[in-house]
Amino acid sequence: MESSPDNLLQQLAAGDERAYETLFKTYYSQLTVFARKYVDDMDVAKEIVQDFFVNLYEKHGSLNITTSIKAYLYTSVHNRCLNYLKHVKTRDEHHARIQQEADTHIDLHDTIAQTELEYFIFQAIKELPPQCQKIFTMSRIDGMTNQQIADQLNISKRTVETHISKAIKILKVKLVDHLSLLMHFLY
Repeated sequence: MESSPDNLLQQLAAGDERAYETLFKTYYSQLTVFARKYVDDMDVAKEIVQDFFVNLYEKHGSLNITTSIKAYLYTSVHNRCLNYLKHVKTRDEHHARIQQEADTHIDLHDTIAQTELEYFIFQAIKELPPQCQKIFTMSRIDGMTNQQIADQLNISKRTVETHISKAIKILKVKLVDHLSLLMHFLY
């Protein structure tokens, strides 16, 4: 077998396995190192080059190479690397989109649950006796201390504590189905 590039191409196109083997032995390592520069992973680079050579062998009868064999090999591997990177980018974007949708769904579910809980809590607070409701609201919603409430309403601190305790007991009964979430809100 002659080793000139033109003869090698003709022999390859004719299905000569020795030409294919010569081409593989001559260029496989070089092309793998070349591919690694793009994909930054030696195993992936090897896979890309191996797939290219398998495809080259399978398509030997329909090869139409108009450049040098070396230029054809490097260009082909370069294009396969770009296709791989495009595939990885698309896959990563798809995974990120799925994760974002999952996070959004979880956030939406949590927001709905929280909104419903708040609605039930505020409805239950509205049903408290008026003085109890006022003191509980000042404490838990407005964030006032027991002493501040006592001073503002001109009642004892102990009376404030009694009303808050009473409100919590009533709310626990009314909101028993939501108790685990309610504990976080109340305490």
